[in-house]
Amino acid sequence: MSPQPQAAVGAPLSRVDGRLKVTGQALYAAEHDVEGVLHAVIVDSSVGLGRITSIDADAALAHPGVLRVISHRDAPKLPYLDNSGSNNPEGRRLRVFQDDRVLFHGQPVAVVIATTLEAAQHGASLVEVRYDAKKPSTDMAEAKPDEPTKYARGDAAAGLRDAAVRMDLDYRMARNHQNPMEPHATIARWNGDKLTVWDKTQWVVGTQTELSKVFDLPMKSVRVISPFVGGGFGSGLRCWPHTVVAALAAREMKRPVKVVLSRRQMYFGTGFRPSYDYRVRLGSDRRGRLAAMVHEMDAETSSYEKFEEAIMLAGQMFYSTPHVSQAYRKVPLDVNTPIWMRGPGFANASFAIESAMDELANRLGVDPIELRLRNEPAEDESNGLPWSTRRLRECYTVGAREFGWNRRNPKPRSTRDGDWLIGLGMAAAVYDPGRFPAQARVRLDVDGTAVAEAATSDMGPGTYTSQTQVAADALGLAMRAVTFRLGDSLYPPTPPHGGSQTMTVVGSAVLDACNKVRGQAIKLAVEDEESPLYGVKADDIVVRGGRLHVQGNPVRGETYQRLLTRNKLTHLEADGAYAGAPEPARHSYFSYGAVFTEVAVDATLGLVRVRRMLGVYDVGRIVSPKLADSQALGGMVGGIGQALLEHTVTDHRDGRIVNAGLADYLVPVNADIPDLKAIYLEGEDPDADPLGVKGIGEIVQVGVAPAIANAVYNATGRRIRELPITAEALN
Repeated sequence: MSPQPQAAVGAPLSRVDGRLKVTGQALYAAEHDVEGVLHAVIVDSSVGLGRITSIDADAALAHPGVLRVISHRDAPKLPYLDNSGSNNPEGRRLRVFQDDRVLFHGQPVAVVIATTLEAAQHGASLVEVRYDAKKPSTDMAEAKPDEPTKYARGDAAAGLRDAAVRMDLDYRMARNHQNPMEPHATIARWNGDKLTVWDKTQWVVGTQTELSKVFDLPMKSVRVISPFVGGGFGSGLRCWPHTVVAALAAREMKRPVKVVLSRRQMYFGTGFRPSYDYRVRLGSDRRGRLAAMVHEMDAETSSYEKFEEAIMLAGQMFYSTPHVSQAYRKVPLDVNTPIWMRGPGFANASFAIESAMDELANRLGVDPIELRLRNEPAEDESNGLPWSTRRLRECYTVGAREFGWNRRNPKPRSTRDGDWLIGLGMAAAVYDPGRFPAQARVRLDVDGTAVAEAATSDMGPGTYTSQTQVAADALGLAMRAVTFRLGDSLYPPTPPHGGSQTMTVVGSAVLDACNKVRGQAIKLAVEDEESPLYGVKADDIVVRGGRLHVQGNPVRGETYQRLLTRNKLTHLEADGAYAGAPEPARHSYFSYGAVFTEVAVDATLGLVRVRRMLGVYDVGRIVSPKLADSQALGGMVGGIGQALLEHTVTDHRDGRIVNAGLADYLVPVNADIPDLKAIYLEGEDPDADPLGVKGIGEIVQVGVAPAIANAVYNATGRRIRELPITAEALN
């Protein structure tokens, strides 16, 4: 078939669901009107490690409206099957209400169910729990790490020994919490042995799978509904204990039950970006060409699960380095399990690697961009594969020109604006977008409208809109004639809404389904003796505005509506699929960027203010420029938070999170946000996927923190190797 005209893809269209959101008609997890719903509030452990010795719920049960208190004393025993289907006594997950063990501060130890939220809240405050408490291990500096995951090529020890220039640098990054606007919530309802949950999740299929295992149900007996997600940043990438609690309570009460986490509970009821200690040792020649790099990484995980992320990839492939050694150690602590957060792995790795590159450039007296150019690899040295695209040189060139990099004075502390020290910094960025299998379904109705469905999510990037754009162009319809439905496990399965893969994998599946439907219509027309297109080659037909016609001759054709009506068809329908990344891989597939920033640092107080920021990105085809800008600016804001503000504080005496709330956990506000701009290199990645796109959600946060840190050094002459960068560190 001929390529379809592109009217929607590439256009800066507003969100198709925007009106629903601004008028309050978009329903989030806790807002669904489920008849007869009861309210439940979780009672959290007040100790960080130990065993429950007693639970006194009498006062709670005496409170008006409280119907029941469930804990390990009376909760039903659940199968908790692992992935292989066999019983797993230790559990990969937290075994909610299954025994008296407390593994971290804030762990659910009971749930109070009542007729109103207020009664449940007060009832929870009346439950008295006593413990045999032990001192938890929550400090990485005092804990024993696991055996490391290792990677090596060449001989890093010899490469360092022989290098003309050697550096040994330690970086630390604080734990970060996602803090989405919408709190996590679940409504659970049973109908016999069938379970329906309305849940805040970035992966409806993942929640469906988890609940089917926990309650030993067939997958088809669990339905997960999540049409709107009010921000996630990774916090919704798995099924958390409160969802299991809601389902368990609903089954016990034989009525629907709603659980909504408080802002405080989200700091231990869901995950977080783990803290890191990251040591970099590097060696180069006197022109800055890298000879060897050694990466040693320690990251926190929970004692009952082993969380890990792609912290090692950037150090293996980003710069040409013949000798590389890596050791990634997970440090088990008495905390809840971390989870992926925007730019997982790469955002932290980039802070260490890009700061180290800036330090090397400063030591050698080389411009930071020039140093990076001298270390550009010709191929992926970790596997010998050619790049699908790698346009970092162009990112540097465009960024330097548009930002005014030539005005940067390389001498630290040389530029002032009154009491403010001014500095410019930059950093490169890389991310590995996911490419997992996905499915979609498309139906074209006789009235000339279409519906596309996939069980993906939309936590803010505009999935409703971007998928509608793809479907509209592929079917040759106007945007208003296409409806995209998501967030329901009844729809065709998709991978998690994270890892910068939704546009790639869901978009490709939607495109495939639409192409099949359009192909069905074209075949019908060319074989229909009554059609104006009878006998025309299928490859010569395109569709525009719902009308099939000969390419170059729009007069000869007919509408979908007329074609289907004449053939007595109510609709055409097809399933589409994206198979995932090719195996074996033919190319090394990454997205790239270069981030430039200007900061001002108060010379007396050490306060840091970002004045302006520019990101230039090699991310393939841009389906929706307006949505891409929203993604990019949001990622930059997240990077500003990571660099200057965000820091989870733990009281190591009992594992309590001290700043569990937005009054004390600082995130950027409007006053912190400067002039932000994103530029996307034109073109596409034909080897990536049928759409030629790469994910943009993650790459836009990677590189922001080191760009800010490098600008702070240029402004002050102080090299800060710990995030967040605070006024205290600069005084």
